[in-house]
Amino acid sequence: MRNIFLLSLGCSKNTVDSERLMAQAAASGITFTEAADDADIILINTCGFIQDAKEESIAETLAAIRKKKEHLVQRVYVMGCLPELYRKELEEEIPEVDGFFGTRELPDVLSAIGARYREELFDNRILLTPPHYTFLKIAEGCDRQCSFCSIPKIRGRYLSQPQEQLLREAALLRHSGVKELNLIAQDISVYGCDIEGKQLLNDLVLHLSDMAFDRIRLLYAYPQHFPIEVIDTMRERENLCNYLDIPLQHCNDRILRSMNRGIDKAGTIRLLEEIRQRNPDIRLRTTMIVGYPGETAKEFEELLRFVEEIRFDRLGCFPYCHEEYTPAWKLEDNVSGEEKQNRVAELMELQEEISQQKNREFEDREIVVLVDQVEQNMAFGRTEYDAPEVDNECVIETGGFDVRPGTFCRAMITDSTPYDLEGKVTGIG
Repeated sequence: MRNIFLLSLGCSKNTVDSERLMAQAAASGITFTEAADDADIILINTCGFIQDAKEESIAETLAAIRKKKEHLVQRVYVMGCLPELYRKELEEEIPEVDGFFGTRELPDVLSAIGARYREELFDNRILLTPPHYTFLKIAEGCDRQCSFCSIPKIRGRYLSQPQEQLLREAALLRHSGVKELNLIAQDISVYGCDIEGKQLLNDLVLHLSDMAFDRIRLLYAYPQHFPIEVIDTMRERENLCNYLDIPLQHCNDRILRSMNRGIDKAGTIRLLEEIRQRNPDIRLRTTMIVGYPGETAKEFEELLRFVEEIRFDRLGCFPYCHEEYTPAWKLEDNVSGEEKQNRVAELMELQEEISQQKNREFEDREIVVLVDQVEQNMAFGRTEYDAPEVDNECVIETGGFDVRPGTFCRAMITDSTPYDLEGKVTGIG
């Protein structure tokens, strides 16, 4: 019997990997603790996507090593994205770690901690999210060759999960009490192409919609070859959130070609216009990268005008990070760090104005909110237009209503900020 403290870093896809590991380990009698000091083993599932994530992973590993040297824990293992990229270097620099494991070595991780892998338990997960929402990873890896991205190196070729497996997994999640299912993959747009030669996202969404989840949300759709019929299904099915996360990264044609995105500005605009025409109630989230090698002031200004004209409902922005395991590594990283941060700030200032205007449209309206957290007489939740962890929050007074995490309630919105709605609960359900 061993007690393990699992620290899961990085994205929601990493979270799902950690949840699978926990279910497998628990079947072998292993327990997981909430505090590292109560554990025999510290296991860190790392992120290695950008520099900040790498630094966090290293810092947490070194902190775990200190606990080992102080005899507070017996062993330390590191798994996931960072060892997939830098295993040899990590083994040389941090020999105190008892084992490093990549992203495709779950059976080996389990063996190291005294458990065994059971294929029949693949569908099982122990959730690290609140019990009323979770993520369903519909595919692994990526076949795209975006110049700024190391995911193909970290996660391998694109591999769709068979639909029957996903439906089994979803049924278990629904039975456990999950109300909101967030579909994720590095690229949900091409789901099914590798196993049946055609896009199957819409077919999968229809089957999941029939399973009586209260909310189903689509995250991380690639703009090239997006299956537009999904937008019609979204409009027709009440439990499909009118929401799409579609990372665009930029709008300038030269930069899009260098990024190897496979779509130009005109094609992007046509896609966005068709999506909004087919479903006028949809909210669009995107991400942009600024400071890409060679990005001129004029090209950045073009991006600002694009964002101002399209008026995305949700937008995140990242400074370009020069990563050695990416095609763009051969380019000169010639935009200074200071200039990158200035461009991030300028773009987000513009988006803040857009977000404030869009949020004002909710004022004096009653909307449905899924509550994530309750503190005394205040509840914190999300509309159907807000994904967990990254989007707006609704801060609402509970009044005399019995509001708990996982509750759907009606709320009258009385005020707003660029990134929050405020109001009062008017009813349950």
